[in-house]
Amino acid sequence: MTKATPFLMFQHGKAQAALDFWVATVPGTRIVELQLFGPEGPGPEGTVLRGHAEIAGQSVMIHDSFITHGFDFTPSWSFFLECGEEAEAERLFAALGEGGQVLMPLDNYGWSRKFGWVSDRFGISWQVNWQ
Repeated sequence: MTKATPFLMFQHGKAQAALDFWVATVPGTRIVELQLFGPEGPGPEGTVLRGHAEIAGQSVMIHDSFITHGFDFTPSWSFFLECGEEAEAERLFAALGEGGQVLMPLDNYGWSRKFGWVSDRFGISWQVNWQ
């Protein structure tokens, strides 16, 4: 059976820091597997060759590109976090947005009691919702 898994390609060796941040911040997040580049490369030693994580139960593949690309992450793709409690939505919104960018402040926009959208310090977009 064919399986589709989101694949996040980081630049400048930021994948490990992003993983560590998400594990500490988002409930239900864990590193499943992590392979690092060794001294023979081709990427810088210690950066992520192949990572597999579960982010709030969603399987995600992660990689540090050793090539600088003319593109990066975009808010057109994001993780959508459905929170069970208002306090959890507020905590996640604040933590994920720290050092990043608020795209939509946490507020009642009519489709839920609280919704907010941030891009974290690594450029990954998160929509935080509390019904």
